[in-house]
Amino acid sequence: MTPVRSSPINSKTGYTIRPFAKDIDTMQAALNIIGEDLKLVERQFRKDLESDVPLIRKVGEYVLSSGGKRVRPALLLLAARLCGYGGDKAVPLASVVEFIHTATLLHDDVVDSATLRRGIASANTLWGNETSVLVGDFLFSKSFSLMVDVGNLNILKVFSDATTVIAEGEVLQLLCTGDIALTEDLYIGVVRSKTAILMSAACEAGAILGGATTEQQQALAGFGMELGVAFQLMDDTLDYTASEEEFGKCIGHDLEEGKITLPLIHTLRRCGEDERILIQSVIEKDEMTLTDFQHVSALVRQYGGIEYTVDAARAYIEKCRHRLNTFEASSLRDAMVQLAEYVVTRSK
Repeated sequence: MTPVRSSPINSKTGYTIRPFAKDIDTMQAALNIIGEDLKLVERQFRKDLESDVPLIRKVGEYVLSSGGKRVRPALLLLAARLCGYGGDKAVPLASVVEFIHTATLLHDDVVDSATLRRGIASANTLWGNETSVLVGDFLFSKSFSLMVDVGNLNILKVFSDATTVIAEGEVLQLLCTGDIALTEDLYIGVVRSKTAILMSAACEAGAILGGATTEQQQALAGFGMELGVAFQLMDDTLDYTASEEEFGKCIGHDLEEGKITLPLIHTLRRCGEDERILIQSVIEKDEMTLTDFQHVSALVRQYGGIEYTVDAARAYIEKCRHRLNTFEASSLRDAMVQLAEYVVTRSK
């Protein structure tokens, strides 16, 4: 399939409306409190990539160094701190979370035939699908080895359950591909399984490290879940609105791959039969043209798909705030809220 490039799309459709006027440094303000720990996490990544097979380290370092905001490690570190943890296990576990996330990215890009990841060539483009899958497998396996070293069975169970759910979410998404009858509830279920569960697990693991009460542990797990849904919903909008440089991926790729995301689900609920037929015809094509993307994105704009999705993301962020009410007001709780707010201001 031929990726749809963003520059001509932006110039010809004018569809560069952002959900928010600017992408402020909300996340950086939140992360200042754990800045030193995040530096240690970066060092831990390199240490944990040690292997007798040079290609594993090469591919692993390429993907881990290609950007990303380290949201998942940050969630674990902040959650642990919020629950009073001051030991030395948070950094290794934060590295584990990013290992698991990176493994899923390697596998996703193979499944999706992606050519870009975070604005640069994806690993499968450079080294092939076989290498990407196998290095992803290494990262998954290494993650569990590292978790065993931490020595907490409850945390091991949280992450093992999460990786199982992620795999189920991937298969469910595959089954939903190209289905224009996909409901919003089912789609959110896919998002919870495929994307949000790892953020939930990161928060819950931090809570367990900090010896949180059952109520606090559940609150933080719920916080991560709601945040993960909001994160993915904003990704859904960026596939239609961002430039390629901002998004770090080929915009329109979800549509070309037949992924029915929330902006399109809302549009399909509101559009006429002829327009549904047009959308279906684009989804069924092996290669999507610029004109095809312009037609569908125009319908998404016409029927308010972006605005609906942004409003939904905001609602999930509001749920995040409520989840933290079980904790007393503090700079750490504020940092968690700021991290959540970053999700609905980011442009990539």
